Amino acid sequence: MAFDTIQALISEFEKKGQLVRIGEELSPHLEITEVTDRVVKKGGPALLFERPKGYGIPVLTNAYGSLDRIRSIFGIGELDDLGQRFDRFLSLAPPRGWIEKLKLLPRLKEVAGVFPRLVKSGPCQEVVKTEGFDLRQLPVLTCWPGDAGPFITLPVVITRDPVTGKRNLGMYRMQVYDGETAGMHWHIHKGGAGQFRHAQPDKPFPVAVAIGPDPITTYCATAPLPPGLDEMILSGLLRKKPVEMVRCITCDIEVPAESQIVLEGYVTPGESRLEGPFGDHTGFYSPADQYPVFHLTAITHRKEPVYPATVVGYPPMEDQWLGKVTERLFLPLIKQQLPEIVDMNLPVEGCFHNLCFLSIDKRYPGHPFKVMQAVWGLGQMMFTKMIFVFDRDVNVQDMGEVLFYLGNNVDPGRDTITVKGPVDALDHAASMPLLGTKMGVDCTRKWASEGYKREWPDLIRMDQAIKSRIDDIWGRLGL
Repeated sequence: MAFDTIQALISEFEKKGQLVRIGEELSPHLEITEVTDRVVKKGGPALLFERPKGYGIPVLTNAYGSLDRIRSIFGIGELDDLGQRFDRFLSLAPPRGWIEKLKLLPRLKEVAGVFPRLVKSGPCQEVVKTEGFDLRQLPVLTCWPGDAGPFITLPVVITRDPVTGKRNLGMYRMQVYDGETAGMHWHIHKGGAGQFRHAQPDKPFPVAVAIGPDPITTYCATAPLPPGLDEMILSGLLRKKPVEMVRCITCDIEVPAESQIVLEGYVTPGESRLEGPFGDHTGFYSPADQYPVFHLTAITHRKEPVYPATVVGYPPMEDQWLGKVTERLFLPLIKQQLPEIVDMNLPVEGCFHNLCFLSIDKRYPGHPFKVMQAVWGLGQMMFTKMIFVFDRDVNVQDMGEVLFYLGNNVDPGRDTITVKGPVDALDHAASMPLLGTKMGVDCTRKWASEGYKREWPDLIRMDQAIKSRIDDIWGRLGL
């Protein structure tokens, strides 16, 4: 069963030996990051810093930092189980007749319980502060020496489109400027920024920030859902039960009732402030730039909250597992659009949007180039800087195998294309902000119909009869 609270998550991790409580007084300014970074790099446990220096709220880091903890959070055996669960949801096409409707009933029952449910009150409003609040009372981390200040790194930012009324969840870092304002780092391509563009010029745009709802809902704020789809429904699907929501005190936004802390406020159209630099998931500092300003109108929280945070930086970091969850969860959706795709790997070293390895069922000349162009047209896959396409029998999860076929099957002049298009806002290598060049590489075997006039060589394989003979006597060889 999915965890409803961070407290339940901590308890379970502790029982399984996957969490360490740290009683040493450590500062949120750099020190907690240094400890977390060392533990993450070793594949270590979740960390609960019980005495952050100068604060009375404990800090939780590295909650998502291992495959075992991801399995616990999502209630799965393997990551591909997530994709299968999502695939069942996607397969619920409208029935054509009463027989089809009857066949669909069991799955409709499963889906009926995924929609968020509004309740009158929740633990996130046990303490309400509509005055006398101060963002600096929270143990917000300053992660790296070059950071412009403390940043909230696991915020679930909730907005509502003023035109369509649809909700959006996003995870946009927030630089704390002072007790009542923070930067709202939503990129131009993201859902929150898109809804903000619909705001009336002279009217504050309501925003609520949930810190520490249940861990699946926190993940869903990072999920690249198509525009207009409610991340709360995805959370209910993955949790196998609805997320309970409460209405904010000072703005017309609903937030997860089990959140640890909620920041209520607004962003004003036309107002911006310098935000950054920030040590980002690319492993480099993202430069300072102008972003909207979040104004705080209330803080609500549990009586004894925990402040969850993540540290991003030179990979591998905790977010590698969040990226892998997204890769496996959304692969079925990509396959619905491109059924020739066999598998996909977004390697951690590629920071999610720099590298993509695909294996395909190649059916006609130039097929790999068709797939590349199509992938660049799929939502946030447009940010993928380099796509490498392999034959279906190549295991793209095996980096050694990927490099072997990339080196042996590619003639750069023949097999490489470049295209211009939008790039991630954090891509510092692009010639212009937000606009750059993407590269696609055909790593498949080449056919005569693709201009390859020689015979493609066979891969070296041992005779199966010999392999069986050696298998039979292996135990006698003393090896």
